[in-house]
Amino acid sequence: MASSHSSSPVPQSNSSDAFFKKEVDATKRFRPVQSLPDVCPKEPTGNPNNLCDSPSLVVDQQRWTIYHSKVNLPAALNDPRLAKRESDFFTKTWGVDFVDTEVTPSFYLPQITKEHFALYQQEITPREKVHERCKNICTPKDPFDRTLLHTHDKSRTDLEQVPKIFMKPDFALEDSLTFNAVLPWSHFSTAGGKGNRDAASSKLLQEKLSHYLDIVEVNIAHQISLRSEAFFHAMTSQHELQDYLRKTSQAVKLLREKISKIDKVMCEGSLRVLRLALTRNNCIKAYNKLKLMATVHQTQPTVQLLLSTSEYVGALDLIATTQEVLQQELQGIHSFRHLGSQLCELEKLIDKMMIAEFTTYARNDLNRPLEDDCQILEEERLVSLVFGLLKQRKLNFYEIYGDEMINTAKNIIKQCVVNTVSQIEEIDTEVVVKLADQMRMMNFPQWFDLLKNIFSKFTIFLKRVKATLNTIRSVVFLVLDKNQKSRELEDTLQKQPGKESVVVDSEVAYLTHEGMFLSDAFGAEGEPRDASPSSEPCSSDSVSEPEGTTDSSSSKEHTSCSVTPAAVDMMISDDMKLTDLELIRLANNIQELLYNASDVCHDRSVKFLMARAKDGFLEKLNSSEFVTLSRLMEGFILDTEQICGRKSMSLRGALQSQANRFVNRFHEERKTKLSLLLDNERWKQAEVPAEFQDLVDSVSDGRISLPEKKPTATEERKPAEFLIVEGQKYATVGTVLLLIRIILEYCQCVDNIPSITTDLLTRLSDLLKYFNSRSCQLVLGAGALQVVGLKTITTKNLALSSRCLQLIVHYIPIIRAHFEARLQPKQFSMLRHFDHITKDYHDHIAEISAKLVAIMDSLFDKLLSKYEVKAPVPSACFRNICKQMAKMHEAIYDLLPEEQTQMLFLRINASYKLHLKRQLAHLNVVNDGGPLNGLVTSDVAFYTGNLQALKGLNNLDLNMAEIWEQKR
Repeated sequence: MASSHSSSPVPQSNSSDAFFKKEVDATKRFRPVQSLPDVCPKEPTGNPNNLCDSPSLVVDQQRWTIYHSKVNLPAALNDPRLAKRESDFFTKTWGVDFVDTEVTPSFYLPQITKEHFALYQQEITPREKVHERCKNICTPKDPFDRTLLHTHDKSRTDLEQVPKIFMKPDFALEDSLTFNAVLPWSHFSTAGGKGNRDAASSKLLQEKLSHYLDIVEVNIAHQISLRSEAFFHAMTSQHELQDYLRKTSQAVKLLREKISKIDKVMCEGSLRVLRLALTRNNCIKAYNKLKLMATVHQTQPTVQLLLSTSEYVGALDLIATTQEVLQQELQGIHSFRHLGSQLCELEKLIDKMMIAEFTTYARNDLNRPLEDDCQILEEERLVSLVFGLLKQRKLNFYEIYGDEMINTAKNIIKQCVVNTVSQIEEIDTEVVVKLADQMRMMNFPQWFDLLKNIFSKFTIFLKRVKATLNTIRSVVFLVLDKNQKSRELEDTLQKQPGKESVVVDSEVAYLTHEGMFLSDAFGAEGEPRDASPSSEPCSSDSVSEPEGTTDSSSSKEHTSCSVTPAAVDMMISDDMKLTDLELIRLANNIQELLYNASDVCHDRSVKFLMARAKDGFLEKLNSSEFVTLSRLMEGFILDTEQICGRKSMSLRGALQSQANRFVNRFHEERKTKLSLLLDNERWKQAEVPAEFQDLVDSVSDGRISLPEKKPTATEERKPAEFLIVEGQKYATVGTVLLLIRIILEYCQCVDNIPSITTDLLTRLSDLLKYFNSRSCQLVLGAGALQVVGLKTITTKNLALSSRCLQLIVHYIPIIRAHFEARLQPKQFSMLRHFDHITKDYHDHIAEISAKLVAIMDSLFDKLLSKYEVKAPVPSACFRNICKQMAKMHEAIYDLLPEEQTQMLFLRINASYKLHLKRQLAHLNVVNDGGPLNGLVTSDVAFYTGNLQALKGLNNLDLNMAEIWEQKR
């Protein structure tokens, strides 16, 4: 019994140790994720600590207990789904699911069999055998090395009897686990009638602990005895150390007395002087700080004073400087804790005020009366506003000006229309309410004067806008130039070493507010610091002079400045953190705004034109009216291009569109007129009025233009029989005379409206082709027989038609040169139309000549086929031939030039010789000098004499020897 009790404490302490760790461990107790404990609690083991009637609210408030269970265990065990009660223990206790549940094998894990371990067993079996052999040979070592313990004295052996728990460095009976391990409560329980046994166990435990104490005391005494010499040596050394410390204390006390005397005699006065000097300096700094605070305190009244005079730049500079002082020199001052936010709100208010004032300025500038003067309205105010907006990075202020510009352009047209309509009595404004309808009631002169007035107003408007925008751009460029100069100065200062660099650095810092603040303007003695003569004055820093904070000298300087370099240097502060790219982009946007102004004026003008053109008003204009309108619009377009420096295409496009419609109507009218003339043309020579001769004469001088109508003279000039063109006579019909005038009208229209040159060229070529094809149809195709009612197409009609075509061909190179001078080089390919027309006309002329020859050829074939060589001479056939030749000559001689007449008769003569030669060969008449030959020779001589007797044909080489067959 005793042995069992003696061996029980240690293992029992281990088990209880493990149990208490499970119960008390804080890390496990407060883990957020817990595994559920067993549903059935363990049976009590007799330990009172393990019995608990209910959970503790303090200890178990976050611990899961059986009382947290939400499962009705009896209901789970009495499963009504079971057919009968199973007698098995597990199913009876835990339910049928405890046994019947099948675990689905994981398809991620392979099926492992014994074959997978075969290779491993083969490798590990030899090693296991070697391990067992070595294990049997070598004895196992005790982790505490028992051999060493036996080498010590017997006390070491006794010490091992003491349990290891007493040797732990963290041994403490306050720990419940340690206390339960040393004194198990199961030995002191009096329940169950075991009092004698428990009393004996507690007595035995007490004796065991006393035995452990004796062993420890004996070992301690033994250790002290072994080290007694060292102990007594330490005690002796302790006494010597006490003596040394006492002597050292006395020496330190003596030294301190001497130092105290030296301090009173030599140092105290000097230190007092230094302390007083430091105090004085601190007082000066405090005074300057208070002075600076008083200056900063006056910021808001000064800003309000500057805003009352619209000095936004000065107010913004003052706010920026004050903010800088508050953040650096006055940082942490409690009385100014709200001033920074107040200044920020004030700065936002200034932004809104500047935007509102700029809007008002733009509206007043653009809506003032449009007079000839283009002076800038309040230039100083505009410059101040632009500087302020640039300082606040409000870079989109030009958009406000653009919006006002669009509204003003609308109002200009509206006001001009209202003023014009009010002066016209024919328009009743009470009946016709809409302004557009009132405008459509104007006739062309009234509407043209209105358009002219609008264009003049727009021209003045654009000049005014250009002047204002140029001023704004000049301000932007001045800021850009200032930035570049500052950057160059910084680069220069970085390259200058030594004393000069320090001086310049201080000046630049004073200008740029970097490292120098308001209080730096005063020296250590409180006197104002003299500014360097080379430094620039900064008038916007009204806080730098505390006494002048309420004075308006700064604002006076700002209001009196203009766009001059000196004033700009005063207004441009270096805290304008605008990059060169931003400034250049802003300048480009302002320039683009000027272009937009031109586009707006053109767009509004286009809408004005389209409103009037709804009823086809512009298409009904005659040539002179449209030319006048076109010149006015072209002049306005050129004026706007000269003012703004860029072409605006909207008005030009509208003019081009109207011009195209005008060209279509212009061309259709003249083509219809030409068609009517050709349908009524009888192809007889017409007299040439003097005005047409003057028209031709004006073209011969090298220019194509319609001569002005001269006042009717008292004696009218008689019409001429021929049209004289560069010394040549042209017999023409009335249609061709009018066609020449129409052609010159096309050329004149090109001069008046250069934008329609290509369209008119196409239309003119179409007109010339139409005349050629239609005249060919009427004359060569004999269409005039049905259209006009001619009995026949005579040779005179054919010759007259040919001469008319020649007259048109004469003018085609002149027309081509006229158009070529007005075309762009890339449009020269259109001139090929004239080459095609010239070829068509020449082909037509050749066809007419061939027709004349064909007429005589058929006559020769008819007459010479009946020719017989017999008397009398000349024969009737040759007399008839000569008669027809004379008629032909009479018909064409006055119409065609002499050279063409000769060429035509040479061709006719060749046809005559061909038919005569064929007939002589048929009659078997040869050139043998016989009687038949003589008769033929006489007839031929008669023919030759008659032909050469005709006017202009006396020198014609007839070569009649070709009628005879050559002898072989």
